[in-house]
Amino acid sequence: MLYIAYHPIYAHPLPDGHRFPMLKYELIPGQLLYEGTVTNANFFEPAACSVSTVLLTHTQEYLNKLLQQTLSAKEQRHIGFPQSPQLTQRELIITQGTIDCCLYAQQYGVALNVAGGTHHAFAERGEGFCLLNDFAIAANYLLHTGKAKKIVIIDLDVHQGNGTAKLFENNTSVYTFSMHGAHNYPFHKETSSWDIPLPDGITDTAYLSLLKDALQQIIQQQQPDFCFYLSGVDILETDKFGKLKITLPACRQRDELVFTQLQKNNIPCAVAMGGGYSADVKIITEAHCNTFRAAKEIYGW
Repeated sequence: MLYIAYHPIYAHPLPDGHRFPMLKYELIPGQLLYEGTVTNANFFEPAACSVSTVLLTHTQEYLNKLLQQTLSAKEQRHIGFPQSPQLTQRELIITQGTIDCCLYAQQYGVALNVAGGTHHAFAERGEGFCLLNDFAIAANYLLHTGKAKKIVIIDLDVHQGNGTAKLFENNTSVYTFSMHGAHNYPFHKETSSWDIPLPDGITDTAYLSLLKDALQQIIQQQQPDFCFYLSGVDILETDKFGKLKITLPACRQRDELVFTQLQKNNIPCAVAMGGGYSADVKIITEAHCNTFRAAKEIYGW
């Protein structure tokens, strides 16, 4: 069974009424249902993540600011969203969706969250449209509950997973891999377990070759018992901010490479969508839907 986390709050409008960033979150499930890739039975609605679970990763002071709506104007600017109770609730639900995906993945091989991949959130602050770091919270939950011992985070968003790298810089149980644009946000990079900074304008063949070699090396050396995969589609040549030249078919090949390696090695995988900022939301939706299509095909669901 292919399990997919989705909640209507994912597509909730921002407090200032700006709609575009959230639109893809309702278009993705709609398209997958329309074309018959999935049915309603594949979707589940997560609840909100508990405070105790969030505190495995984030500080009490920062979480209180989110819950009590006391972020300063400067802190809100760093995040990129104006604060609201709905936005905090949305983040807690997305985070629980990723945790639930972990548990489903351990049963069925893979599970996907329609949102998530909020890799710019640090223990004590948010930035880059990220309030809570859902992968970090979920990874710490798995370690804390003994459900995993060695975790790999494969971050293929065009932006470095700086918050994730910082959170696990001294934790040998979590290996962080980020393959990202060298000259893209964040302009101060943290140090992942392995970073591959990509030159502007890199094209399909070079990108996929680097990724294939890296995946084989990581799996062989780390031998993880769980993997998180951040499948951002801001690597596309159509992306407004990405600076890379990756085509839509190659973006799907990227997903297929990841899933094939993990499935072949029996490593459960929880997936989150990450970023995508092409001017045409149909391209963003298609690229994200390809991730679900690839998962269904490779895992045989």
